Amino acid sequence: MGARLKEVYTQELAPALMKRLELKNVMEVPRVEKVVLNMGLGEAIQNIKVLESAVEELTLIGGQKPVITKAKKSIAQFKLREGMPIGCMVTLRRDKAYEFLDRLVNVALPRVRDFKGVSKKGFDGRGNYTLGIREQLIFPEIDLEKVDKVKGLNVTIVTTARNDEEGYALMESIGMPFPKKAQD
Repeated sequence: MGARLKEVYTQELAPALMKRLELKNVMEVPRVEKVVLNMGLGEAIQNIKVLESAVEELTLIGGQKPVITKAKKSIAQFKLREGMPIGCMVTLRRDKAYEFLDRLVNVALPRVRDFKGVSKKGFDGRGNYTLGIREQLIFPEIDLEKVDKVKGLNVTIVTTARNDEEGYALMESIGMPFPKKAQD
């Protein structure tokens, strides 16, 4: 069985987006290409255990094992050497990407305290959207007793949209909770 959001997208959302954006070809309709989850942990320089717990938590959130990212250059002020592990990331594609987006929009984001919607300023000019999450605790997969420290993560949603308007239409149709016009 495929991802629920992907089925809804192909049957309902894609035809609606085609009409809304006045596209002539089905292949022009923007879709989610991949979702990248990234945790940057500057603390990993002093305490490698923070990185190990981040890898475990990102595995639970993303559903697959993350890659440990290493520093590209040395920075003396931060006691950072080139090649030191300083974060982890995971790339979700196809069904896993749609499944994660479904959980993010319908389960995780509504659990954020005092949530008023996500910023419309997260688009990069090419239709991709990046969202910063302050604490990993909003995901139901995370066991609160096992969490040693609250960590944030970045979620980048890479789409086939050609511009921000198409990307916004796609994110809105998926159910991304953007604020209403009055609050912008």
